[in-house]
Amino acid sequence: MDYGRYKYKLTKKRQEAKKKQATFQLKEIKVRPKTGEHDLQTKINHIKKFIERKDKVKVTVVFRGREITLAQFGKDLLERIINETEEIASVEQNPKMDGRSMVMVLAPKQLPK
Repeated sequence: MDYGRYKYKLTKKRQEAKKKQATFQLKEIKVRPKTGEHDLQTKINHIKKFIERKDKVKVTVVFRGREITLAQFGKDLLERIINETEEIASVEQNPKMDGRSMVMVLAPKQLPK
């Protein structure tokens, strides 16, 4: 067998494997505990758009100054986002405190085969 032909077949196999590989990006949405209703709906619409494009979404609630005492508001906000996107997204990482912010990751739901 010709060595050139062998290398050609190897590159073709790599290209096919790359096509079938699932690719995604991690998008981030930042909100504050006192984010307004309309702004929150806009951000939820962005999250839905990212999920439909098969990207993962990292939702971050940022606390500034004394807002850190409002951690329950942040948790309620993330729960609301989970409830509004539950048809198309699943929680990959549950909400948890990370310094002065609360973080969770949403991923597109896997369709049953």
